[in-house]
Amino acid sequence: MEYHDNRLCISMRELVDGGVMTVSNYKQLSARGRIDVVRRGGGSANNYALIAVSSLPDTYQEKLKTLYPDPSMEVLLAWLDANYEVDQAAVAYFNDWRNRSGHDHATDAHVKEYVTNASVLNACIKLYNNARAIQKTMGQKYDWNMMSQAVEGYRMKTGHTLPASMLRFRRKVNEYRREGYRCLISGKFGNQLSRKVSYRTMRLIWSIAALPNQPFNTSVWEMYNSFVCGELDVYDPETGELYDPKKWTDKNGEPLSLSESTIANYLNRPDARLFIAKQQNSYTTFMHEQMPHVHRHAPEFSFSKISFDDRDLPRKLKDTKARPKAYYAYDVASQCVVGYAYNRNKNVDLVADCFRSMFRLIERKGWSCPAQVEVENHLMSQWKDSFLKAGVLFPFVRFCAPMNSQEKYAEPMNGAKKRRVEHRNHLGIGRFYAKNRHYRTEAKKVFDEKNDTYEDKQYYSWDELIADDIRDIREFNDTLHPNQKKYPGMTRRQVLEANMNPTLQPMDKSVWARFIGEHTETSIRRNSYCRVDYKDWWLSKTEVMERLEPNNYKVDAYWLTDEEGNATDVYIFQNDRLIDKLEDVGTFNTADAEQTDEDREIFVKQQKKISAFNAYVKKNAIQGVGVQRAEPAALEEAPPPLELPPIDDSGGQHAEITYHVPDPLEDL
Repeated sequence: MEYHDNRLCISMRELVDGGVMTVSNYKQLSARGRIDVVRRGGGSANNYALIAVSSLPDTYQEKLKTLYPDPSMEVLLAWLDANYEVDQAAVAYFNDWRNRSGHDHATDAHVKEYVTNASVLNACIKLYNNARAIQKTMGQKYDWNMMSQAVEGYRMKTGHTLPASMLRFRRKVNEYRREGYRCLISGKFGNQLSRKVSYRTMRLIWSIAALPNQPFNTSVWEMYNSFVCGELDVYDPETGELYDPKKWTDKNGEPLSLSESTIANYLNRPDARLFIAKQQNSYTTFMHEQMPHVHRHAPEFSFSKISFDDRDLPRKLKDTKARPKAYYAYDVASQCVVGYAYNRNKNVDLVADCFRSMFRLIERKGWSCPAQVEVENHLMSQWKDSFLKAGVLFPFVRFCAPMNSQEKYAEPMNGAKKRRVEHRNHLGIGRFYAKNRHYRTEAKKVFDEKNDTYEDKQYYSWDELIADDIRDIREFNDTLHPNQKKYPGMTRRQVLEANMNPTLQPMDKSVWARFIGEHTETSIRRNSYCRVDYKDWWLSKTEVMERLEPNNYKVDAYWLTDEEGNATDVYIFQNDRLIDKLEDVGTFNTADAEQTDEDREIFVKQQKKISAFNAYVKKNAIQGVGVQRAEPAALEEAPPPLELPPIDDSGGQHAEITYHVPDPLEDL
């Protein structure tokens, strides 16, 4: 019997050879699904069939009891065998103990013994903690007698040296759970050695090693022993509290000194090296050397992601002894350079020129706008809220973390270009301090007052360096793609052109022109054209005038240029609102004797523009009207006054009474 996938199983051969069932019975039960075959026999691994014991019919269960009179013990041994595994942490612990113990008698055999004992105890504790396993093997109550017997029966297979007595074994298990590995070390070696370096002492050693001057292990050993002897003060820099050397003494009050090898062992632990590096190194260094990084793969389609990065060209200029600055745009899927620019300084002009270079390629090839760009914060953060805002020009924009060159896809591509092409084509590629001799250049030290000047063997002109790099870019694009399994026989350029993302959106040239194009303030003249870059550019149609603000003919003109610097697409804006895309109609020769077919075509185009203007004016002509001063209306005559007869009072006296008659024009 044995365990397989945490289920007690028996082999088909055991069933047949033990007389539990015949081969034909096994085949019939297996074919009908009456038994659970958890592992099929045969195959390349020559496995033997395993059947779950719980799935056997009752008749075969009864026969199985004659083969295994005490199945519980067999089950327990099978469980131990299935769950026993070498404790790798114990291997590291006891190897470290042997190295720092200082006893010549501590050998590899002792390490193996202690590791085996720890591994067996781990399996026993696992069973103890596994209530379901306990129920299946021993019932609800953990039977220490049965467990100790099973472990004793397991001695021949593993060679462990755990106590055979149930009480001693039980005590060892509890001691192991409480104290860990150190309780397994024989007393003849002095178990105090395992306790000598406590957690507090270990952290003190690490803190000393993490000092800013990065002391060597020997220096850490000397400083620690000086501290426990009261010769060196150690304090907390945040609180100023002094560490008390009296807390680092043994039971006799003697200073707890450590050997140099013990100090070295604790400083060479992987966790120690990690924590010390975090304390000593800058964030950038720690991030590049210690911090885990994400694992990724390139996109499937071209123009799904474009990665930008700058670099210094590897060779120096004659005039300034400096290296020209270059900026590249790489398509991540194909690793092809799709844009490049050069400048003597790393500035915004360099970045803008690289975007312009990429635009010209896209325009020339008739491609769509890239779906995402990957840029750095240093020079491009000023455009975070303009054209490098997601959705403005590119659907997705990723700003890489500062000082994290590993994040940008363009970084390793710069290295590939340097190794694959530049190093083969030119001399002086590399640094004089490079570790690899193939990339190490010769430099002559100049012993001046600064004592930090080096001269290269050769210097170059600006035109030489730029022309060489452009040729290197073209050669790099025409080299085979590194993933030849996926793209057999295809170059980077071929992969770029053959795998363009089908979901890309068309480019909005007006946005490109506004943010990376040239700019000037101009005005619309004679309702028809603007003067831009020393040339007259016509409105697309006269109706454009309706989009202007009242009494305002001034506009901002933005335009893109080709490789020669000539304007190609001109757009005019007013208060950040697109007004029109201007047209280059051209000019014609007025001398009939010198006119060419092109002159006559330009003349016809201009006449069509004028005709369209006249048609627009005629269509929208204003209807003439006449005006005159309005005459006031005649007033109505007032009604005659009302005459009333006199009134006699009772006294015979006449009282004069006045009646008010309202004026009909009063309210007016």
